[in-house]
Amino acid sequence: MPDCIFCKIAGREINAKFVYETDELAAFQDLNPQAPTHILIITKKHITRLSDCSQEDAPLLGKIQYAAKEIADKAGIAEGFRLVTNNGRKAGQSVDHLHYHLLGGRKMNWPPG
Repeated sequence: MPDCIFCKIAGREINAKFVYETDELAAFQDLNPQAPTHILIITKKHITRLSDCSQEDAPLLGKIQYAAKEIADKAGIAEGFRLVTNNGRKAGQSVDHLHYHLLGGRKMNWPPG
């Protein structure tokens, strides 16, 4: 998607502070962190939102979970972190590209909102 900011970040057309990368995923520091550790994990394949995934995307979704674990280990937050995705505008999704927020480094409250 030529106008997608996350596609541009994944393609390194826009600078970001990458913390993890594979052929299928990229993870970088959020510009507006909501916790001491706030990493965005994105798919390099443009998928608008989770509800647009198909069965063929299931392995990729599993890789996101594993990447979150690896990133949390490296960031020193493995004992307590939150992994969140928002699906659509009504849920707070502000960028139309599937992404997950990895949050940690502070106590997380429940319910989140």
